[in-house]
Amino acid sequence: MMRVKPLPLKTALLLTLVLASIDQLSKIAIVFGDPFGGGFWTGFATHETQHILPFLDFTLIWNEGISYGLFAEGGNAGRYALIIVSLAAIGFFAYLMRGAAYFRQSLAYALIAGGALGNLIDRLWHGAVVDFISLHAAGYYWYVFNLADIWITFAVIILIYDAFRAR
Repeated sequence: MMRVKPLPLKTALLLTLVLASIDQLSKIAIVFGDPFGGGFWTGFATHETQHILPFLDFTLIWNEGISYGLFAEGGNAGRYALIIVSLAAIGFFAYLMRGAAYFRQSLAYALIAGGALGNLIDRLWHGAVVDFISLHAAGYYWYVFNLADIWITFAVIILIYDAFRAR
């Protein structure tokens, strides 16, 4: 099967910035309210929940750790460590974009860098990551997450799929 050429580096980096921007706009809307000033809604209070669909709520959570709240107990030292790790990850995946062999690989690297950048901006701006998407069904709730987490998860799925497909 023929593989599609990778994204040019400038396009992949632009995609990274667009993804981080979309993530940030969604978080601004949750934290501060209508980002366009139309007054359609106000920002959420911490742990405030709005039911969107039967399986989807928006609930503002401040995540001081990483995925699923891991490493949240580190205080400022933990926060600074996570900022350094985020910067290193963004730089690493931006570097990998240069050598991507095909489209899905370059897309996955841009998704990871965009998600990491979105969450890094939160850490720098708020001291914690803004999480707000809450999925649930039949009384069971998944962890609260954000669009940046979706970008990263989608990228990992792409990379795992490609790793198994190559065998």
